[in-house]
Amino acid sequence: MNLSKPVSKIDGTTRVLGLIGNPVAHTLSPEIHNTLASLCGRNLVYVPFPVEQGALDRAVQGAYALHVLGLNVTVPYKRDVLLCLKEIDPLAETVESVNTLVSVPGGYRGYNTDMSGLFRAMTEDGVALQDEEVILLGAGGVGRAVAYLCAMKGAACVFLLNRSEEKAKAVAREVNAKIGRECVLGLSLEAYRTLPAKKYLAIQATSVGMFPRLDEAVIEDPAFYRLLHTGYDLIYRPGQTKFMRQCEQAGARAFNGLKMLVYQGVEAFELWNDTTVTKEQAQEINRMLSQRF
Repeated sequence: MNLSKPVSKIDGTTRVLGLIGNPVAHTLSPEIHNTLASLCGRNLVYVPFPVEQGALDRAVQGAYALHVLGLNVTVPYKRDVLLCLKEIDPLAETVESVNTLVSVPGGYRGYNTDMSGLFRAMTEDGVALQDEEVILLGAGGVGRAVAYLCAMKGAACVFLLNRSEEKAKAVAREVNAKIGRECVLGLSLEAYRTLPAKKYLAIQATSVGMFPRLDEAVIEDPAFYRLLHTGYDLIYRPGQTKFMRQCEQAGARAFNGLKMLVYQGVEAFELWNDTTVTKEQAQEINRMLSQRF
């Protein structure tokens, strides 16, 4: 049996799930959710819906009118979709980023399973945030959300390094104000040279290392990697980035973002279906996707 296809025949009781964003042709989400439907015996089908700029509100309203059970949201709409929702989960409201919509009376409730999925993946990999000193690379949308996650999960401090120091400082001020403690420090990318000589957890939240920049890392200096005990790259394709290779060459553990991708999908599926996906089922999804890279 090909687990990437729904087990049940599409009929009058089939519920629809989907992904809205632009572009969406590259997405792996249909494989994740149609496989989960097969594994869990659910009569569901998941498809991507490209949404042009300016059509987001109409797309969300139309999906609700058509009784679409739930949606994932990808770039560039994770922040804009906040204005289209009936309800917002507190975590999503705090980080101002939504990637999962769940049908409720009158519309959709927005959640952020990217960050809860990342935390679940890191926990399974034995990577802690509580009391940890973290070097976070990148202050874009993903880096900003990860800064919130680190602060909310009790990181002792987060050194937020970014090409634009001004942007890093702005994100740090925002996170510290919302969380209520001064734990995020915005710095330039080169400021790693000034950090105390100890061992850190580094989270790589930029797009450097993805196609077409496969042979690049956001920091190239081997001295940086000697500061790390663990490197966590949120990129999942390719399966091993230059950042990860340099971590391993310096004796640090290295992880990619595939398990985060799996668990953000798992948590969305659980919300849509009011169910629990087993660890074994999640591992099946991980094995299936890891064969792709």
